[in-house]
Amino acid sequence: MKLHIINPNTSQAMSDKILQVAQQARRTADVEVLTSTQGPASLESHVDDALAIPGLLLHAQALEAHQATDGILIACFGDPGIDAVRELSSVPVLGIAESAMRTAAMLGERFSVVTTLARTLPTAQRIVQRIGLTQQCARLRACNVPVQSLEHADTECRALLLQECQRAAKEDDIDAIVLGCAGMADLAAELSDAVGLPVVDGVSAGIQLLEGLVHQGLRPVKHRDHAYPAAKAALGPYASLLSTSPSTGAAVHDTY
Repeated sequence: MKLHIINPNTSQAMSDKILQVAQQARRTADVEVLTSTQGPASLESHVDDALAIPGLLLHAQALEAHQATDGILIACFGDPGIDAVRELSSVPVLGIAESAMRTAAMLGERFSVVTTLARTLPTAQRIVQRIGLTQQCARLRACNVPVQSLEHADTECRALLLQECQRAAKEDDIDAIVLGCAGMADLAAELSDAVGLPVVDGVSAGIQLLEGLVHQGLRPVKHRDHAYPAAKAALGPYASLLSTSPSTGAAVHDTY
């Protein structure tokens, strides 16, 4: 089984951290992390997301064209471009936000999310609503640590994250905490020990959920809004994403 994690930002340091966590979480799967070659170094705004999605889609298109993967995990807590990647893919595609929240919801009645910057909270709220967990999500919190600061989290970053997790455990009447950034994934066990609650990181949750889906032989149905996009004329540097449909041979940008 081969699983691919796509890091939609351009930070190799973040990809290295993600791979380390995924390798510890996997059971038997071979896991590879693909780093975007274009776009921002971190995703913290709608513009960041928009600039990151084309690179994400090019990776997904190439994986599909080569039938090179059994499942894809998008390693950004906003789950950017997830529906577009699902359109391009015949394999299960998960995002770390949905994976972590669904896992936390199975651990008890309520969970809180601790993410990076306050400006990202509305995006997290939309994900909660989209996946139907409004009743289970007690609160969305921000520790006000920028994503890039988590690449090599120092004592101050860890302290701010721990403080917010402690507040969540004390104030929110919850059974679990979800970490709202792939850059926090390696801190989950440490934080869980400190606050006395399960702390879920989306990288570990996503990899294990993907493994479960693949082991069961479950694949998405390619119809309705997740059918392959129709081939059509398009202009610009990413026109090849619509130049051919997978059934006739997708344009390929990278070799896998």
